[in-house]
Amino acid sequence: MSEIKQYTITLPDGRDLDVVEAGIEKGPAVIVHNGTPQSAGLFKEHIEDASEKGLRLISYGRPGYGASTRQPERTVASAAKDTADLATALGIERFATWGISGGGPHALACAALLSDRVVAAACLAGVAPYNAEGLDFLAGMGEDNVEEFGAAIEGEEKLKPYLEEQRTAILSSTPEEMAAHMSNLLSDADKAVFTGSFGEQLAQLFHGSLRTGIYGWFDDDLAFTKDWGFSLSDIKVPLQIWQGEQDLMVPYSHGEWLSKHIPQAESHLNQVDGHLTLYLNRIAEVHAWILKQF
Repeated sequence: MSEIKQYTITLPDGRDLDVVEAGIEKGPAVIVHNGTPQSAGLFKEHIEDASEKGLRLISYGRPGYGASTRQPERTVASAAKDTADLATALGIERFATWGISGGGPHALACAALLSDRVVAAACLAGVAPYNAEGLDFLAGMGEDNVEEFGAAIEGEEKLKPYLEEQRTAILSSTPEEMAAHMSNLLSDADKAVFTGSFGEQLAQLFHGSLRTGIYGWFDDDLAFTKDWGFSLSDIKVPLQIWQGEQDLMVPYSHGEWLSKHIPQAESHLNQVDGHLTLYLNRIAEVHAWILKQF
């Protein structure tokens, strides 16, 4: 497996951004938007695949996660500027991007707002906008996500104590305890993969995201439930949308809605995947498709 580099860059506005990269340094660049709550980090399975394909894989922590300076009142669209500034700092003009779970909307923001730099984008198990016409946002979500998004919708005073309580539980949990704690969010397909090395890596990303507090998670949730700051109709670059019917974190209906409202996207909606299985089993397919776009 290629060397993993972790470092911090300072953005033009003075904020720090936590970065992790691996793969082939001179290869086509792919910027990864991790889920919620997750810090900068890359799964070894993704690194191995990127290295085999000659890709340079770069992940960064959104503001408030890990060593990334918080940016209060950020929107989903804010990720596009951070991504562009990160690429510029690394001397990268053109790049692809993918985002999974809470990272999905942020990859869509890059696709919409950075069409001059984004070669291709993929959104895996990403939520649709909260105010999406014709979509019941909470329908089909596991109990914990209904409670979490319900708190976000009610506002900061409800959301903060909820996340503080969750943070305490997560930081004190082993991977096995974490899987049990999240049981109402895990379909049988996802329970089967939240084990072994993958489960340990996932738990490490959760722990890393919360070690400095809740505010990355807090600001993500608020951003998801207000105006995203861009229009999906502005997406013109090649795009894939992935969604599994066995997903209890982000329901299948979200993938259906996104596919319907970004009709030019190449949609991969299936009956077998959950949420975590997309992390483990589908990124290699995304990378193969991305490589063809350069």
